[in-house]
Amino acid sequence: MALHPDRLFPADPATRGIARRLYGAVAGLPILSPHGHTDPAWYAEDRPFPDPAQLFVVPDHYVFRMLYSQGVPLEALGVPRRDGGPTEADGRAIWRLFAAHYPLFRGTPTRLWFEHALQAVFGIDERLTENNADRLYDRIAEALGRPEMRPRALYDRFNIEAIATTDAALDDLRHHAALRGSGWHGRVLPTYRPDAVVDPDRATFRDGVAELCALAGAPVTFAGYLAAHRARRYFFRSLGATATDHGHPTARTADLDAGSASALFDRVMAGPASAGDAELFRAQMLTEMAGMSVEDGLVMQLHPGSVRDHNPQVFARFGLDKGADIPQPTGYVHALKPLLDRHGNDPRLTLVLFTLDEAQYGRELAPLAGHYPALRLGPPWWFFDSPEGMRRFREAATETAGFGNTVGFNDDTRAYLSIPARHDMARRIDCGFLARLVAEHRIDEDEAHDLAHDLAYGLAKRAYRL
Repeated sequence: MALHPDRLFPADPATRGIARRLYGAVAGLPILSPHGHTDPAWYAEDRPFPDPAQLFVVPDHYVFRMLYSQGVPLEALGVPRRDGGPTEADGRAIWRLFAAHYPLFRGTPTRLWFEHALQAVFGIDERLTENNADRLYDRIAEALGRPEMRPRALYDRFNIEAIATTDAALDDLRHHAALRGSGWHGRVLPTYRPDAVVDPDRATFRDGVAELCALAGAPVTFAGYLAAHRARRYFFRSLGATATDHGHPTARTADLDAGSASALFDRVMAGPASAGDAELFRAQMLTEMAGMSVEDGLVMQLHPGSVRDHNPQVFARFGLDKGADIPQPTGYVHALKPLLDRHGNDPRLTLVLFTLDEAQYGRELAPLAGHYPALRLGPPWWFFDSPEGMRRFREAATETAGFGNTVGFNDDTRAYLSIPARHDMARRIDCGFLARLVAEHRIDEDEAHDLAHDLAYGLAKRAYRL
């Protein structure tokens, strides 16, 4: 299973040689992880990670959704139930089940990430099987007890320069505050994620809005609500935040006059909101958030297009984010126009656009980012955070948007040990793409070296103001 040094490079020998040279110059660059979902408590408390199953299987929807697709119950994988009912608690049993189904991951990025972590972190260069499952479990479990396997030590070992978490608007950020006071050198930054108090379709929306306003000492009016968001954003910035993140069903934006926006707020707060009012409120709030980013400088990220919790049985039993989110077609040209009419020409705004609809890269997103000063393209996300997804993105977007209107790579992961693997994959794919441009005499190799550095490090540092 030893990782091949030329993995993911072009098959053509001459082009592969160029890719090797480019990659050699960027492989050791620090990691910037400006958008992710690791737990800030890991860094604040610096406790040992639990057993191998809790590290690799139970929290990773990329893993358990694949096993579920083949009939493995989520209970058998230790995924917690909403009602607190029994699930498998024996980490070794979960690991054995994972090993028995490991061939399912052939050809997937999940296997590449997992095997990179096994080799780079634990020195294991044999492929997981039913026969070696117990032995590898014991080896990993023993290693997890060592001081060098704690989160802060791994932060240094992975050569992370900065990592952002994703935090709800109502989060007290106590772990971030503890980190600030600890004297530790690592940079773990919060990110303002207000979805729960922006989406009227959430069951907790109205109570959340009331709590948001109470935290800011603001009345539960539209003006008070906006003031509360500004106050919370200021609090996040005081603990290092450089960005916000917005996960919406669509990319629709709106720009209502003050009276209409206030009346809409009153309707959604009276509840239950109609589907039209809920979508219009989310749309209006994207434009409001863009205006706040112009004011306070927080980079704005938009992740639209996922039909969340598509499987009602899984949602009822296990709750949110259990591997049943499915991409849908997403339009941007008309959806973003109200926001862009107001803020798109303002270079003080950086709005990073992501998509789960790959057809939009060439048709809408690259032309938009290739024109509006406020727009940048985020890297391939979620289902397309993969070798072929990354290649398709570069091929579809580069000729129209160039490289400078993208933001490099961010790993968008909850799986801490996969972070170096994901960045390594992105660096290899980008170096392979650049090598092809050099081989085709479209750019010079010295230009490719500059671009490789930017794609691995510089673009993310500048775009996210790190």
